[in-house]
Amino acid sequence: MALRLDLRSLIFACALLCCSSDLLAEGPWPQWQGPQRDAVSTEAGLIQEFPEGGPQRLWLFEDCGIGYSGPAIVENKLYILGAFEGTDHLLCLDATTGEQLWKSPLGSTFENDWGNGPRSTPTVDGDFMYVLTPTGTLYCLQTDDGSIVWQKEMQDLGGEIPVWGYSESPLVLGNTVFCTPGGEEGAIAAFDKISGDLLWQSKDYVDVAHYSSIMPMKHDGRTILVQLLYKELVGVDPENGGGLWSIPWNGNVAVIPTPIISHDTVYATSGYGAGCVLVRLSGNDAEVVYENKNMTNHHGGVILRDGHLFGYSDGKGWVCQDHETGKLVWREREALGKGAIAYADGRFYCLGEDEGELVLITASADGWEEHGRFTLEPQTELRKPKGKIWTHPVIANGKLYLRDQELLFCFDVKGE
Repeated sequence: MALRLDLRSLIFACALLCCSSDLLAEGPWPQWQGPQRDAVSTEAGLIQEFPEGGPQRLWLFEDCGIGYSGPAIVENKLYILGAFEGTDHLLCLDATTGEQLWKSPLGSTFENDWGNGPRSTPTVDGDFMYVLTPTGTLYCLQTDDGSIVWQKEMQDLGGEIPVWGYSESPLVLGNTVFCTPGGEEGAIAAFDKISGDLLWQSKDYVDVAHYSSIMPMKHDGRTILVQLLYKELVGVDPENGGGLWSIPWNGNVAVIPTPIISHDTVYATSGYGAGCVLVRLSGNDAEVVYENKNMTNHHGGVILRDGHLFGYSDGKGWVCQDHETGKLVWREREALGKGAIAYADGRFYCLGEDEGELVLITASADGWEEHGRFTLEPQTELRKPKGKIWTHPVIANGKLYLRDQELLFCFDVKGE
């Protein structure tokens, strides 16, 4: 029995090591925040200046359902979640034409005053994809028709639905899918991606689930999992769920942004006054390099480029922060309100959550340099009064995708 377990652990470790840190999944945007889960597109040759009125709109799909789910794009197919008449669905569209190819029903959806429907992005992995619904069901589905292969309930693992619903996008590495049920039975869980069998729960960490998504990190020749829980930033052994390190986190109300990995460091931020932290790893030890409130990102995301962090900080506006020191490099409070950010080909795509303005700026520590803007038109009439345009921009195959509830836009941003 011991030999069998050791062999299984060896096979598991080898599978993880075979997962390249340069590309976690195939496709131009196969999962939450793109190939490396960092909101950075690998696209090149894109337009560097928006024309008057913005780039050409290629198509508008008007039946995406209710929700904030972002698209995953692989092999010219676009997968996205939406709620129809109280039921979550997985949709597949032709990413070039916007034609719906199929729609597959899941379970009952989540409802609250900020908006109903799914919040997460599908994770596409070969012939299968993995989605976590806001009510806490993890599905494995076939990519060709959306048929369900298996499903698991977070509540069966001791989890409870967070106030704004489960919003995490699952992580697939090797033969394993990871997610965060939260709770005293173990905050993070691992499943066999083919059978759905539960492999482990991380009993060293029993915090409740919030809204961040797990990031993989290559460190000292191995892969570890990094997750920002409600009250701690943690490192987890993906082979057995064992705790490797933990840093206290001053989470308040909602902890949402995905951690940022760079070499031997982990950067985390969240809103409601929590601020940000940079942690440096040495073996299984984690040391805080700095903590401050120069970046207090609610949910629009932060991007690391060329040693600097960019995103919207509550109370400060759009900011650039030095990654190594945490010092504020510049801020812009007037050009655009709070929103989400993505990167492609030397430019940031900044989407304002209030008016639906998309602004193209230089990805530079020299300051906010604008290269055109436009406003989404039309906009949904189905958004709840407390809801805003919260789905992050996606750039793939020379196209920019934006969502406002049931409306999914596709723009041509490919250069000449």
